Amino acid sequence: MITSTRRVSPDKSEVRIAFSLDNTSDVKDVEDLSQTFPDLEQRLQPVPPCVSLRESVQVYKEHCRMAREFHQVKHDIAVLEDRKRKLLAERVEDEKVAMEIARLEDEFRRLTEENRNLVTVHNERAQQLERLCLTSRTRQDSS
Repeated sequence: MITSTRRVSPDKSEVRIAFSLDNTSDVKDVEDLSQTFPDLEQRLQPVPPCVSLRESVQVYKEHCRMAREFHQVKHDIAVLEDRKRKLLAERVEDEKVAMEIARLEDEFRRLTEENRNLVTVHNERAQQLERLCLTSRTRQDSS
């Protein structure tokens, strides 16, 4: 068993890495060593493992898995943000439509009331005309 302790940066605690040279049979199934992850900064790219060390291969595989997960999560976030933008645009459009509907309903109520008033005035004038015609006929008849 080989153990190494190292400080990554002055503000971080020490990291202890332990590995064994025994049982390196799963080294043969190392993923494609040329894998790259364009979403990751260069300094965060998985470093190809030392294939003679099983632990190195395992760390590399785990790093690749996390990089793929990161890529998937980043993609999911982009899809959700796009959906959010579309929903917000639909909401703005729905609010405009709702405002237009409210304006049209107000206009309809106002015009309905105006129509009712005009019909009332028309009926009153028609009755008044009828009375005037009757009065005029009765005057002509009496003369």
